[in-house]
Order: sequence, then structure tokens, then C-alpha cells
Amino acid sequence: MDWVFLILAGVFEMVGVTMINRFHRESNWQSLVLLLAGCGASFLFLNLAMKTLPMGTAYAVWTGIGASGGAILGMVLYGESKDWRRILFIIMVLGSAVGLKWIS
Repeated sequence: MDWVFLILAGVFEMVGVTMINRFHRESNWQSLVLLLAGCGASFLFLNLAMKTLPMGTAYAVWTGIGASGGAILGMVLYGESKDWRRILFIIMVLGSAVGLKWIS
């Protein structure tokens, strides 16, 4: 269950990061509420995951999911660069997160 919590934490981190961008563009109360909810849920699930997972592994996987997911959402939703090198490095970040799961 700890890995499920960690994945959920990463997904909500992606929501929070996306809402930061939306709030920056629109600056309305709905974006702010979604930003706070996404980040709050992310920290809640990260806390639950870290009850059994080592801190270093949990933090690395959480940031990996959040960073790569945020970059992917930026490409899909906001037209950010889809350069093959950018995609390669996103794959490398995700591969590192999977590697940490395998050795934990």
C-alpha cells in the first residue's frame, strides 16, 4: 500500500504543479483552491508512504513522478517543447524511479 500512496502523492504533485502554472496565467480563486488541494493531497500521501518506505527512496520517486509528469503535462497542455532530448531525459528520470522501486 505504501507504493500506492507514493504514486498518488506523485500524481497529486503533478496536479499541484499544473495548477501553479494555471494560477500564474489566470490568478483566480478556483486555480488557487486546486493548487492548494493538489499540493495538500500530495504531502498527505507522501507522509503516508514514508511511514514504511525509506525517506530517500520516497522523496526521489515522488519528485521524479512530479517533475516528469509536470514536464509531460506542460508539453500536452501548454505547448512546451517536445524535443526528443527532453523526452529522453524524462524517460531517464522515470527509469531511475523504477530502479529505486526494484532495489527497495
